[in-house]
Amino acid sequence: MTPRLFDLSSTWHLPATPVGVWAIIADVDMSWPSWWPDCSFAAPLVRTEPRSTSQEDVLKATTSCLNFKAVLGYTLTVSIHPTKVVTPSEIEFDAGGHLEGTGRVTLSPEANGTATRMDIEWKVRPTQRWMNLLAPIAAPAFTAAHTLMMRRGQTGLRRALEKGTTELQK
Repeated sequence: MTPRLFDLSSTWHLPATPVGVWAIIADVDMSWPSWWPDCSFAAPLVRTEPRSTSQEDVLKATTSCLNFKAVLGYTLTVSIHPTKVVTPSEIEFDAGGHLEGTGRVTLSPEANGTATRMDIEWKVRPTQRWMNLLAPIAAPAFTAAHTLMMRRGQTGLRRALEKGTTELQK
């Protein structure tokens, strides 16, 4: 039996320029756990020797292993390894661990460049037996849990952006 493909999309509207959003989401030290309430490090970052010191090359040489805690009580451990980086507008990545597949984050300016639309796409299959067994009946619950976790991530990123803007104004 082939595990079910989850094609998950989210759109976040953020009160900062794409460059401001990029500075947080593409941080080479992976700051996501500092602003995303459902995200924590599962392991230290793994970094191979980058081709250069550019942000793009450092990101492509880095694999993050993160835990994402779902409201339903389970935690998924997912590795994220960027495969394509276009500053400050796009990151494509491979996902591994409890979810295997690919993802993409795209930033687009809104409100004459003062705000950003962030589109997030995940195309993943669960690797855990229990998820695959329950997927035929629990897929709507898994999708709803993902939507809530993403909404909490958007709220956390908005707060981080607002905090950064306030600190810049001081």
